[in-house]
Amino acid sequence: MRYIVTHSADKEERILLIRNDKLGDFMLAWPSYAMLKKNIPNCTTFALVPEYTREIAESCPWIDQVLIDPGNSAGWRGVLKIRKSIRRHRIDAIITLFSTTRIAFATLFVGARYRIAPATKFAQLFYHNKITQRRSQSRKPEFEYNLDLVRAYLRNRKKATPTIEPAPPYFFFPAQQIHSLKEQFLNREDINPEQKLIMIHPSSGGSASNLSHQQYAELARKITSDSNSYIILSAGPDEERLIQEFSMLLKDVPHTIFISTAGLTSFAQHIAFVDLFVSGSTGPLHIAGALNRPTAAFYPRRKSATALRWKTINEQSRQLAFSPPEGAGEEEMSAISIQNVANTICSHFL
Repeated sequence: MRYIVTHSADKEERILLIRNDKLGDFMLAWPSYAMLKKNIPNCTTFALVPEYTREIAESCPWIDQVLIDPGNSAGWRGVLKIRKSIRRHRIDAIITLFSTTRIAFATLFVGARYRIAPATKFAQLFYHNKITQRRSQSRKPEFEYNLDLVRAYLRNRKKATPTIEPAPPYFFFPAQQIHSLKEQFLNREDINPEQKLIMIHPSSGGSASNLSHQQYAELARKITSDSNSYIILSAGPDEERLIQEFSMLLKDVPHTIFISTAGLTSFAQHIAFVDLFVSGSTGPLHIAGALNRPTAAFYPRRKSATALRWKTINEQSRQLAFSPPEGAGEEEMSAISIQNVANTICSHFL
């Protein structure tokens, strides 16, 4: 049975939208939160996220309250904790962008009048509203699959006005704050303010195939030789040794190292002032996309990890994507021509 929800114009709706896996996946849900807020201005939006993305979720302008998912290791106690939290907040509707059986159980019998999820796998049996998506076929970007679930909710609630489609940027900070932070960074690192800032994040966090450090070093060398630019190597708090080793490959290239030790929001503020963010398909790339910064990203051609499926959410004109050429292996990142990449980046952005 399909449940249809109707609302009066002045009634506050309390909507929980769930994307509780990796950082990159969560960032690709931000257009969905934005769509809810733009179409239902008086709604209260909730996010269920793991502890490590709590800070960035609390920085999202489209999220009102954050609930914490204790994770798989918490077992049934964690499921009951999530259920109790949802009931306490009197959630009206639950939109699960990517469901697991654990989350399906956690959102069952919580008092929500409407629950929707993709019609995939065993978990779909526990939702009274679902749409068939077949994400494994990778026919559209992940964020569009997410938006389709929100669109379905808006249709089912009998909304009278047309759906307002969100547009970048989805993440932003006060301009003066970012300007001041950039000035401090340039002064501290003794960087010429006339130079373009290129942040290279060589780690993939194990999420997808990526260029080797040698390829990234070659790219940095070619870009800086063909443009008035400066390289910032970025890394997470557990990647200091790796980024130091990478830095050794760039002895002849002016660069500095930025290690994000002050949290994801601070990292995002630094990404917000760079002229280009370069990486594989990883969480920080999708932060850059949400900030609408220019991005150059590297993807394998494997069906589940293509540039189309995991494209960033910045404006199309600010996106570049590179993958192994036809004839090479789907994961053969060494087949990507770094010279062609450098030429394309310089002609588009530098």
